[in-house]
Amino acid sequence: MLDSGSRRLMDEIIDLKKQKDVFLLAHYYQRPEIQMIADYVGDSYAMALAARDCSQSTILVAGVDFMAETAAILCPDKTVLTPEPLATCPMANKVVIEDIIKYRQEHPDAVIVSYVNTPAEVKAVSDVCCTSSNAAKIVAQISPDRQILFVPDQHLGSYIAEKLGRNMELYSSECPTHQRITAEQLDQLKEQYPEAAILVHPECPKEIRDKADFIGSTSGIIDYAVKSPYQVLIIVTESGIMHSISEKCPEKKAILASEELICPNMKSITLEKIHYSILNNETLVEVPEDTRIKSLSALEKMIDWTSRDTG
Repeated sequence: MLDSGSRRLMDEIIDLKKQKDVFLLAHYYQRPEIQMIADYVGDSYAMALAARDCSQSTILVAGVDFMAETAAILCPDKTVLTPEPLATCPMANKVVIEDIIKYRQEHPDAVIVSYVNTPAEVKAVSDVCCTSSNAAKIVAQISPDRQILFVPDQHLGSYIAEKLGRNMELYSSECPTHQRITAEQLDQLKEQYPEAAILVHPECPKEIRDKADFIGSTSGIIDYAVKSPYQVLIIVTESGIMHSISEKCPEKKAILASEELICPNMKSITLEKIHYSILNNETLVEVPEDTRIKSLSALEKMIDWTSRDTG
């Protein structure tokens, strides 16, 4: 329940957005009160499209740093702000750019597929980007005789490899939040709620995915929750998704698989920081032009390949 101070701040932010022509873009993992005042809430792929297509002159990204960078790459004519420049992604930060350059030199004919959860410098040396919602469609369009390096997440990569029956080399990195659930915890929940469906994000390890009734991105999990006949849902991804699920299917019982499924970086963004950011036009997100142009190519390929009708 939001207190009167939070509601007052939310109203002030809504007014400020109009005054300063700001588009507030938020990820599903943000705090509920931030999702409630956002102009658009979505997963990484949908956020990229929304940033590209918005009409406002300024985009404020309530998400981690690579999400703000993606908006800056796609929208060079707009001002892109982050309310918390220290909000980052540990998985993305484990990628060493020199590793990718060395791999390219040793395997010049390979295709480097980088998860959008990577710094701009990694996207700049990649062939195509992907998100958890479109990774299978992207990889399926790469010729079977081409070697693939999937950078990161190793669990999403292994899931796509299994799904497509495709060998891929996987960069060793993972989302720490999606490791905070055990197979034993899921077994206990299933025993407690035998009628429940288990909905799992593909960044989870294989032993967790193997227990799932559905595996999908954040938007995929929400869509399944809404359309599925199941009335009880065990949700295995970051806690912020529970707000959208409760809003879109309030008649269903949604259970977060573990109270530990919280991303501290996502949750480091607050109403106060968003208010300050809009009021003071801080903090500006910039990507060096050479890096922006190179990374833009990988992002544009992702958007193009995702939109293709592959039958």
